[in-house]
Amino acid sequence: MRDPIERVRDMLDAISAIERYLDRGHDEFEKDELLQGWFVLNLQILGEAAKGLPESVRALAPEIPWHKIVGMRNVLVHGYFEIDTEIVWRTAIQEMPALRPSLERLLERIEGEENQ
Repeated sequence: MRDPIERVRDMLDAISAIERYLDRGHDEFEKDELLQGWFVLNLQILGEAAKGLPESVRALAPEIPWHKIVGMRNVLVHGYFEIDTEIVWRTAIQEMPALRPSLERLLERIEGEENQ
C-alpha cells in the first residue's frame, strides 16, 4: 500500500505527464486517440491517488477539490463509454496548472511532518 507521500508524488507525476503534451494544443488532442487516452489515464491516476489519501491528509489542503478529483476518476473508470473529451481537455488545461502548487505545498508539509 502506498503512503501519503507516495500518493501525492503520484499526483504530481500525473500532472507532469499531462503537461508534457499540452503544447500540442486542442486540435491535435481532438484528433489523436492516443493523446486522449494518455490524458484520461493520468487523470485516473490522479484521482486514484487522491482517493487513497487519508482524510487527515486531505484536510491539510482544503483548497484542493478532493471530491471533484475523485468524482472525475470515478466517471473515467466506470463511465468510460461516456467520456467527454472536451471536459478532459478543459480539466487538463485549466485545472492541472492550478492544482500543482497546492499539491507541492501539501507534499512539503507532510514530508516535513514525517521528518520530525
